[in-house]
Amino acid sequence: MKYQDLLPCGSIVKLKDGERYMMICGRVVAADGSDRIFDYVGCLYPEGMSMPDNMYFFDRDAIERILFIGFQDEEELAFREEVLEQLGDLKIENGEIVDA
Repeated sequence: MKYQDLLPCGSIVKLKDGERYMMICGRVVAADGSDRIFDYVGCLYPEGMSMPDNMYFFDRDAIERILFIGFQDEEELAFREEVLEQLGDLKIENGEIVDA
């Protein structure tokens, strides 16, 4: 149940010790070649994802301030309820995120 309160994609946040704002573009993700699962992946705001190597992985405890909460419609609310709330303990196996 640790993933149920994640911010929606499109949210803009300021990270602790960060100089720039980040826009959340993914949730419950792992960087290529990493065995760690992060709450979020983001890109610099306002530039967006200009290059694949400009993605930043972080957890909710790295967020200092929420500046904008992304779009939330019925599809987002259903995703949170049907998918994120059902996630339990996860791990990386063969480069994929799977149930632990």
